[in-house]
Amino acid sequence: MITPSDIKEQAARWYKEFLIAEVAGRDFFPRDIRFGKVRASETLEGFQKIREWVEDLRACSKEKAGYGYLIKFVERKDQRIGKQQFPNRIYFDNKDDYLLFIGREKEFQLFKSAVAKIVGAIPRLYDWILINPLRIIEHLTAWDDLIKVCSYFIANPSPNLYIRELPIEVHTKFIEENKAILRRLLDFLIEDYINKGENEFEKRFNLKYNEPLIRIRILDEDIARESFSNLTDLSIPQGEFNLLNIDCKRIFILENKTNFSNIFNFLTMPLLKDSIAIFGKGFQLDLLKDAIWLREKQIIYWGDIDVHGFQMLSSLRSYFPQTRSLMMDFETFNEFRNFCVDGTEINIHELPNLTVEERSFFEFLVGLKEKNRLEQEKISHTYAVKKIAGLLELA
Repeated sequence: MITPSDIKEQAARWYKEFLIAEVAGRDFFPRDIRFGKVRASETLEGFQKIREWVEDLRACSKEKAGYGYLIKFVERKDQRIGKQQFPNRIYFDNKDDYLLFIGREKEFQLFKSAVAKIVGAIPRLYDWILINPLRIIEHLTAWDDLIKVCSYFIANPSPNLYIRELPIEVHTKFIEENKAILRRLLDFLIEDYINKGENEFEKRFNLKYNEPLIRIRILDEDIARESFSNLTDLSIPQGEFNLLNIDCKRIFILENKTNFSNIFNFLTMPLLKDSIAIFGKGFQLDLLKDAIWLREKQIIYWGDIDVHGFQMLSSLRSYFPQTRSLMMDFETFNEFRNFCVDGTEINIHELPNLTVEERSFFEFLVGLKEKNRLEQEKISHTYAVKKIAGLLELA
């Protein structure tokens, strides 16, 4: 048997649909509550329980409380208990009774005011509100400022500024604190201008952001002197790195996905003519994909000898097919096998951009299960320098 608490729970589930109807100007009431009616066979056996139930329903109804649900009764006659009335319909007649009963009358008034304000400022958001009425309520106190931000982006869909530079009269942390709702709004309002493949707010909406730094070493003293005032170790924001065009022939990329302890391999790379090195301190290799100038260079990749290392090599080749691997082979693995450790298990069995030899070695590592990871720093400096020299002789 349904209770007043059950009625409130069922009625509360209508709220979103009710709000949509209000915005659209559609009638929502009267609205019936679903409940199981008392069968004639139940009346005698459970009469006292049924009578208490009816009294509870009446006590919380509009008849007694002055607002809430209405009850329509049907009269039944039983030879043993005589004529009795049983609930046949429970329903809400109007929105005022409904809102008072679920305790949202004040909230609804604020909702109506917010909707009028939003649609008055940005009429296009009417359709968005019909889909997202509860979002209006989630941010009831923020709509003045949300409207300011949305209005700015409508007029300036590609700002190319940092968030704190935006000439919007909101406090400096407002956008940072409201990125989730602003993303929903701006995705709707400026759909043709967003970078749909990006999830980070700044990248998605054409804002400047704190770009990752790409660290490089200039291995050619002439290049360092002529182009970098003798600087040999530099960290450059990704956007500026993409615009470089260093006059070199080859680029070494050293990457270590976990503890970055290969920093000393990077710092002790030998001086080499026409060469620079890039230190991948855990960066995703796709940070390099927009550096078009790299496409014309010899690229030599040196990663850990493990499944992750070959995964990153394959990924790098998808952007720069000319990439060659360095010290990621059976010879190096066997030379320093005593230093191998257990690699992290990874469910990858096919990498599309490996050479025949690399694929064979990769499959060997996958099948090895243990002691299948040789970290770069375990390779001696003498051996590394010898292998680099040998590679350059073949180039």
